[in-house]
Amino acid sequence: MEIAIIAHDGKKADMVQFLNKNKTVLQREDIKLIGTGTTGSKAESAGFKVKKMLSGPQGGDAQIAGRVAEGKTKMVLFFKDPLSSHAHESDVNMLLRVCDVHNVPLATNEASAQLFIDAIAIK
Repeated sequence: MEIAIIAHDGKKADMVQFLNKNKTVLQREDIKLIGTGTTGSKAESAGFKVKKMLSGPQGGDAQIAGRVAEGKTKMVLFFKDPLSSHAHESDVNMLLRVCDVHNVPLATNEASAQLFIDAIAIK
């Protein structure tokens, strides 16, 4: 199962902490992580294997949306920072829409992400 990880700047540390908390599940053989550039790099620094796309503002969100549309990415964990504005908000909205169109689970905060990871942990 391919899972995308994305986090706004103010949430990148939270994403790494979340990944570490769920390391047992996320490092299984059947789980593949992809991520936007900086988020992916931070996850790699924490010991995770991540296929990195471009950074979000350079098109990484769009690359991941493309993988969702192609049926490759089966879950998106996107830790959004609701208290900050983002120059590439239209790309973010496009990714959210593509997840909805293709019925792909999308978590935008740690609580919902944990529910998704708990669900796949029992497989």
